[in-house]
Amino acid sequence: MIPPKEQIEEARREVGSYVNQRIKEFKELKEKNFTIFDFRPFLKIEPYEADIFSEACFCILTANSSAAMGIRIQKEVGIEGFKNYPLDKLYQIISSKGHRFAMQRAERIVALREKEGLLIEISKFKSGKEAREILAKEIKGYGYKESSHFLRNIGFDDIAIIDRHISRWLFENGLVKPRKTITKKVYMESEEALEKIASDIGLTLSELDLYIFYIKTKKVLK
Repeated sequence: MIPPKEQIEEARREVGSYVNQRIKEFKELKEKNFTIFDFRPFLKIEPYEADIFSEACFCILTANSSAAMGIRIQKEVGIEGFKNYPLDKLYQIISSKGHRFAMQRAERIVALREKEGLLIEISKFKSGKEAREILAKEIKGYGYKESSHFLRNIGFDDIAIIDRHISRWLFENGLVKPRKTITKKVYMESEEALEKIASDIGLTLSELDLYIFYIKTKKVLK
């Protein structure tokens, strides 16, 4: 097997420009509360607008689902739809994309509307780790993974997203011991392993995550 650092370097050569583009989009969300995402050529979907609240909804949609499905729903619902569509309309759109938990996700998005001010406030934090603790306590449907996902997508660089793709890559490369479940302790161990790799290579955790996701899926999404 190719050593982990060499895998990352190869991915950088292949898709470095796309990763840089995605990071720029994330930073725009943090700075302006607005960006235009462009996932071509990895998904056949036209560029679309997003804000911090719609990104928080996207992260609700991807839990136990996929980034690609969440992206398609986010594009169709749009910024104003997440804030204003009635529950039934949200359910219909989410269900039409084949989401297994359409009603639950629609309910969580409607409930999240009460937390929009908190999300904007948190976007101004300096520390992603501090912000993550608040999100995991305050937002229904957000654990460490979902909180980290949201924060990375709005421009934070100091937290890792330990999803199935990242976990598998860590296990396969002998960087952490295989576990059946990801407890908080396991999450922290995995994050520390990724921090070491990122530091050694000269990447942020945000960039490293996108490269590992590409290694496992051949896509640069979010």
